[in-house]
Amino acid sequence: MSIPDVQLRGQRAPVLQRSFDRPASLDNPRSPRRRAGMPNFEKFAWLFMRFSGVVLVFLALGHLFVGLMWENGVYRIDFNYVAQRWSSPFWQTWDLLLLWLAQLHGGNGLRTIIDDYSRKDSTRFWLNALLALSMAFTLVLGSYVLLTFDANIS
Repeated sequence: MSIPDVQLRGQRAPVLQRSFDRPASLDNPRSPRRRAGMPNFEKFAWLFMRFSGVVLVFLALGHLFVGLMWENGVYRIDFNYVAQRWSSPFWQTWDLLLLWLAQLHGGNGLRTIIDDYSRKDSTRFWLNALLALSMAFTLVLGSYVLLTFDANIS
């Protein structure tokens, strides 16, 4: 006889019927919310998280290695170093890819957390809208700075 059988005396466990009786992620488990839009979006988002995570490890470690351990390390980083680095299309592409992948990877993770823990559809909508707005703002501003950086500022 197992421990749950002893505690329930062989009876079935009661089924919780109210949304406040269970965590938000388990709300109405037999009737999942139907999503409009792309049918395989969650699968593609899951795959994106795995692949972008692997790429981000190499991009971030490369960025840290070149910035902190190459030649004189952190002591050579100043405006001239950044200007010289961002004048190269290779480093512009590297940093732009790092910015976009990190922002989309983190935003997708936050979107998943919002979907898991927000109980009301209106809360979920507004949190996702705020997340999308902040992500778009950061991506546009970061891309603008990277692509239009002028090293000849006096």
